[in-house]
Formats: sequence, structure tokens, C-alpha cells
Amino acid sequence: MKKIIIFYGSYGGGHLSAARSIKEYIENNYKDVELKMIDCMEYVNKFFNKITTTAYSELAKKAPWVWGYVYKKSEKGIIAKISSDSNKLLAYKLNRLLQEFKPDYVISTHPFSSQMCAYLKKKNKANFILSTVMTDYAPHDQWLLYSNEVNYFFVAHSAMRDSLISKGIPENKVFATGIPLSNRFLQHYSKKEILNELGLKQRKKNILFFAGGEYGLGKGKTYEILKTFAENFPDIQIVAIAGRNKNMKEKFAELVEDTSREDTIKILEYTNKVPELMSVSDLVVTKPGGLTTTESLASGLPIIVINPIPGQEEENAQFLENNGLAIWIKKGDDVKEILNSIFSNPNKMKEMKIRARIFAKRHSTQDICKIALKD
Repeated sequence: MKKIIIFYGSYGGGHLSAARSIKEYIENNYKDVELKMIDCMEYVNKFFNKITTTAYSELAKKAPWVWGYVYKKSEKGIIAKISSDSNKLLAYKLNRLLQEFKPDYVISTHPFSSQMCAYLKKKNKANFILSTVMTDYAPHDQWLLYSNEVNYFFVAHSAMRDSLISKGIPENKVFATGIPLSNRFLQHYSKKEILNELGLKQRKKNILFFAGGEYGLGKGKTYEILKTFAENFPDIQIVAIAGRNKNMKEKFAELVEDTSREDTIKILEYTNKVPELMSVSDLVVTKPGGLTTTESLASGLPIIVINPIPGQEEENAQFLENNGLAIWIKKGDDVKEILNSIFSNPNKMKEMKIRARIFAKRHSTQDICKIALKD
């Protein structure tokens, strides 16, 4: 029997979603396995986990520039040293679990759990096949500590693979598989049924509009973009996900009423049907988190990037823009002019869709599992 642990962290939703996708694939496709999925930081120190996840959330919401500074400085220098030294200490608590369960394979979707496991291997405290799954579109050195002890690195695209190799990671350890993706994005859905359920019409362009997710950044800019759509693009249908921000949902609803767009703009507070909604969409407006970016590309959707958190999301946005996969609306940009440039030129939208499908790695989860669990 193969014994497997999947570690994740609760800093944003991408690490958890990646872990869930891997867990789902293993459970559906591998026999004779014993599998655990564990929040690494929650396991080693609940108090420390609460402090650090709360700090991340508050910085991302209220002082994103501070988070951007921390993110950048955590690659080298004092912040990086504090982080790695803390993880060395916490690793010994994690070792209790590893000694009890004795996994054959560990798959990590967060840099802290990768560091802890690699450190324990380095100190000969544990022995297993260790795979690190990087969940953004640009590398960061926190993922690479004790890299000699990591058996496999899985990254989003080939340029990231080249970057890791340039940092001294052996090329036979690095695979550009893409970020893990739920099997639901590989399924086929009835466009007619989904649009009917939403009260939307057939043969119209459909936009999926994410208002900012958990962190609700850039409320003013987000509202401005939706307002520009509502006032200037009457033939476009929009599904806007307001998320947990009730004030934003109310403001969106007022906008829809004021512009008489009730038939063509639908506001949802929450949805677990992102795969279905993406399957009927022509474009997505969103913050460029690693998960949403992966899902959008897998669905063949061009992206309008809004309000990226400084740090990893800005790096994701830069990757998307550089590769013709997205248009990044930045501070001071003329929103109406940008949207007109997209929707007045059918070839531009078509080219972006083609590029999305070229860059998409729809079978990422399967490819990761086949490599990570082959030994």
C-alpha cells in the first residue's frame, strides 16, 4: 500500500485548491493507497498559523504594497532568514506526523511545508519521495530551499522551468506540467441549460466578472469597470461574482437597476459553479491568482486583469500580459478605451482565445501524479 501525504497552507485559496485537485485525482485513479491531506502550518502550530494567515489576509486587503515588499524581501536577507529559521524549528513538530504515518510520498503545494520536509530529509529524520508543486506563474526562492532534497518540482510553464534550471536545479527534476486543475474543468456542460438557469440569452457574448474574491481589492476600480460595461456595452451579458463583500454586491445591484441591465447583468454573491460559468463565457475579468488564471486558460478564456496584489499576483499579471493572454487594466488607464479595443476587434479576442488554449495545461493534475508517484 502506498502512503501519501499532501500538504497545503491557508494563505489564499490556491494552495488548498491545488491540494484538493491532486487528492481528488489520486482517490479516483489509484488503488491501494492511504492518503492524508493536511494544512501544514495548522498542524505544526495553530497559534502561529492563525497569526500568519491573518497577517497575510490583512496586508493583502488593507496594505497590499506592504505585502509586496515582504514578498520581494523574503527571497533574500533578514526576512528570508527569519522565515527559514522558523520553519526549521517547526519542522520537528511536523516530524512527529511523518514518523507516525511513514509516508512513501509527500506532495507539497506550499513553500513552508516543502522547506520543512526537505529540511527533515537533509537531517536524515525522514525518507520519502518529495514533490513540490508551485502554484503561481513566477518562481520565488522560498520554494527552493534545500532543493537537493526535493525529488520533483512542478511548475506552471516552460519559462519557469528554465528559471529553476538556471538557479541550479537539475533539469530532470523540473517539469512544466501546469498548476493542478480540478477534473470539473475537463467536463462538458450544456451552454443552453446554464444560460437558461441564469436567465441569459443564447448567441450573446458572455463575460464572467470576479469582483475581487476573498480580499476585495480596488473596490473603486472594480466598480468603475463594471459601470463601463453596463453603460457602454448593451449587447454583452455579464455574470458578476461579488463574493463575500455585501457592500459591493449592493452597489453592483444598484448599478444594474440604474442602468436597466437586469436582463443582461446577473449578480451572484457566491457560486460553486465556476467550471460551468467559464464554459459559457467568452472572457473573464479577474485578479490574477494562480488558481483562477489556470482555470481561465484551461477554459480557453482571454483575461482582463484587475487589482493584482503586489508580489506574486503582479508577477502572474506580467506573465499573462507578456504572452498575449491578458490585458492588464492599470491605474490611470482609460477603461472604456481598453474595452473598446477588445470588443471592436473580433480578431483580437480570437487570437487571445487561441493563445489561451495553447498555453493551457488541462491535464496538469494527471501529469503531476504520474510523475510524482511513479517511483
